[in-house]
Amino acid sequence: MRHKKPASGYRQPVARAVSAATSFGLVGVLAAGCLGGGNDAATDPNKNADAKEYTLTITSNAIADGKNAIGAKWIEEWVIPQFEKAQKKKGITAKVKFEPQGVDDAKYKSKIGLDLDSGKGADVIDIDGIWVGEFAESEYILPLEKVVGADSMEKWDGWKQIPDNVEANGTYKGDKYGVPKGTDGRVVFYNKNVFKKAGLPGDWQPKSWADIIDAAEKIKKKAKGVTPLQINAGTAMGESTTMEAFLPLLAGTGNEIFQDGKWQGDTDAIRDVLGVYEDTYQGGLGDATLQKEAQGRQKAQERFSKDKVGIMMEGDYFWRDVVSPGSSVAPMKNRDSDVGFAKIPSMKPGSGVDGQDFVSMSGGGTQVINPNTKYPQQAWELMQFMGSAKAVKEEVGDTPRITQREDVNSDILADDPLLSFIAEDVVPVTRFRPSDGKYVKVSEALQKATYAVVEGKSAAEAAKEYQKALEDIVGADKVSGS
Repeated sequence: MRHKKPASGYRQPVARAVSAATSFGLVGVLAAGCLGGGNDAATDPNKNADAKEYTLTITSNAIADGKNAIGAKWIEEWVIPQFEKAQKKKGITAKVKFEPQGVDDAKYKSKIGLDLDSGKGADVIDIDGIWVGEFAESEYILPLEKVVGADSMEKWDGWKQIPDNVEANGTYKGDKYGVPKGTDGRVVFYNKNVFKKAGLPGDWQPKSWADIIDAAEKIKKKAKGVTPLQINAGTAMGESTTMEAFLPLLAGTGNEIFQDGKWQGDTDAIRDVLGVYEDTYQGGLGDATLQKEAQGRQKAQERFSKDKVGIMMEGDYFWRDVVSPGSSVAPMKNRDSDVGFAKIPSMKPGSGVDGQDFVSMSGGGTQVINPNTKYPQQAWELMQFMGSAKAVKEEVGDTPRITQREDVNSDILADDPLLSFIAEDVVPVTRFRPSDGKYVKVSEALQKATYAVVEGKSAAEAAKEYQKALEDIVGADKVSGS
């Protein structure tokens, strides 16, 4: 069997001893503007600090009865009135306005980028964590300590409740640019009904990639009509290919896609990860057709809910929104008893980043302060208020999800086995995508590499093609390769 690998690694080396729409590039779009430099000189953390009357604005890609409606409702119906009330008790007249958006992420990103470049925009802004680096490089946002002062920033007790690796989602080159919002985690899901047919344990926890392939082989042999293993692949799957599978697997080799100032190119680690795709889709363990279809991911999820897929790598939203009993996508009446979940193993024990046995990837938003705000201290107070335990609990409401705060998670997730598992066991070992403007195009190149393997190319061939594409994106001097 090809998956019976030597003790030194997962597989014998071969031939060796979010969507394109989001990759418009801020620098290109805003080339006609004045890029950077102005914000730093103009920032005064104590500007209007003693104001007894002021107005602040919040913007987020959320809108009532539309995109992220729950978040919009929270801001409009709880945050604003509660914050204004709290300020009034201190003798301050505060007025907070919400500027809702409900558009494609690329359009939202473009709008706030243009606003910040022109010295305009809301005072408090929600952005995706992977935009932090790009915005920071162009100086559309500045480190919090420059905007509100180091003493003011560090005094917030909320930092103690945000794990260091989650805090990194709002950090760039060692500086905190914002306060992370909710997060998530990736795990291995398995269908217990399928496992029972294949004679596999109901409390399965793979300890290596080989364990996953072994289980898939048993499913292939004993559970007829079932796709043993679904690992998102190809360009049709978009960012889910990169985030749900490729990057967690890469972390399991001890490497991240961007490290030590360079991007991973045609390296042993990249070839090893592509080797998993080769074993899966050329070894008859996965359905190659699904990886080419626009709705392939949803079809795979639906098949899992009908006991037709054995193992999947997915994020916690799969549990919350896809197979939950009340879901409109692929509801499983007996989800809690029929769906198993496990940590994603490293290639072999101890081979993951920082010597970890298990790995994951997480996403999430970050809230930042506009460096052009007239009221930096007041904006920071509003952000602290929105990031408080009380406010975060209010935002979550009756729909549990993993938040950025450990104290909130321990309180609201106790009754949900998967979410509490991720908060307690997965978040501590997770990683985040690099907050670099080139990431989106790099992700697309990775998706194409996996698609090449699904189409029949070897891991080595796909890695070589990826190397060339990567050099075109970031420059050869920024690529680690063979």
